[in-house]
Amino acid sequence: MNRLSAGALVAVVVAIATGVAVSRHPASAPADAAAAATVPASGASAPPAPQVVGLATAQVHDVPVVIETSGSVVPVDTVDVRAQTSATVSKVLLKDGQFVRRGDLLFTLDDRVDRANLDKARQQALKDRATLADAQRQLARSRDLAAQNFLSPSAIDTAQATVDSAQAAVRADEAAVQGAEAALSFDTVRAPLAGRAGLVNVHPGALVTPTGTPLVTISRIDPVAVQFTVAEADVGSLLAGLKADSAVRVIPGADAAPGNVRAAAGAEAASAALATARSDAVDGRLVFVDNAIDATTGTIKAKAEFPNAKQALWPGQFVRVRLTLRTLAGAVVIPQAAVVQRGGDRGVYVEGPGHTAQWRPVTLVQGVGDGVAVQGLAAGERVVVAGKQNVRPGTPLRDAAAEAAKAASGAASKTGAAS
Repeated sequence: MNRLSAGALVAVVVAIATGVAVSRHPASAPADAAAAATVPASGASAPPAPQVVGLATAQVHDVPVVIETSGSVVPVDTVDVRAQTSATVSKVLLKDGQFVRRGDLLFTLDDRVDRANLDKARQQALKDRATLADAQRQLARSRDLAAQNFLSPSAIDTAQATVDSAQAAVRADEAAVQGAEAALSFDTVRAPLAGRAGLVNVHPGALVTPTGTPLVTISRIDPVAVQFTVAEADVGSLLAGLKADSAVRVIPGADAAPGNVRAAAGAEAASAALATARSDAVDGRLVFVDNAIDATTGTIKAKAEFPNAKQALWPGQFVRVRLTLRTLAGAVVIPQAAVVQRGGDRGVYVEGPGHTAQWRPVTLVQGVGDGVAVQGLAAGERVVVAGKQNVRPGTPLRDAAAEAAKAASGAASKTGAAS
């Protein structure tokens, strides 16, 4: 009985307190009730708000695998023309910067001493040939007399030794004549290769020596070569390109840097602009890859060869090098701006079913201008390009281009109705 009275008493107290609270705040009760009605059930969360983003469609293209770097033009062959004897220059038959053919006469030196030495060697040869002829006749007579027992065998041996000595003297004279002829030939300096001469360093009357300043330097510049370096990460592709005789394109001048090409040709497809926007680009082929990587720089040297009949490339000139190693057929290409990097991983937000965002990991294969070829996407899928910083998996997406078109259409309709 006491327990029931206590429970009833508690119920009465709660009812009185509730009535007082309602009487004091009658207007807040409906609001509190509405707020209570909107509170989600335990564990539930409000859906994310739609995000207006820029979308781009993944497309299929044939993408060239390209290495772009800087290089310098070098001659295929270069020769420092020097005197091979000490003499005075008689004639200079060459002008600064002249193009010469192989074998062209460039300089003549004072050859009087060498001509005299050649004449002396030839006369000595004639003398020794006469001595040899006499010795051979004496040997023949000695043999006839020995056959008749008028001479001893030792006399025959002596005559034979005289003939052998005369023959050796004649051979030495012939060698001396050849040496004198070679020394005389050094007094005429001819072009060892076809090419362009540099600055002529001597004049008639100048004394030249084999160890002195080169008379002139001749460089072969058609064809011409371009030296460049490639990062060691691309060595495998570079060696494959060497076996395949890969094409190389160079653009002369320091203004051919990628940034300048992009500014001149527009932001789209800067690599293609580098290859085609310049009329002075020259095409050649890869001919050499060094046998070792430079450990200090992490690069390897390579060389390409180019036809240069018009002298578009000049030794020492700076060029931009574009080396096409191979072509990726049917690659899926998206804008580079769509790629999101999370630590060492890369991915994109794809517009999934219900226009919601889906996270998709991708592998970057090859850059191409402002785009990039990737693996992990299918052609036709739409990826988030602009506004991806506000997107999470499951976020509803609204296409900014569609929204803009809808707004423009609405404005046009209102304008037509008003008129």
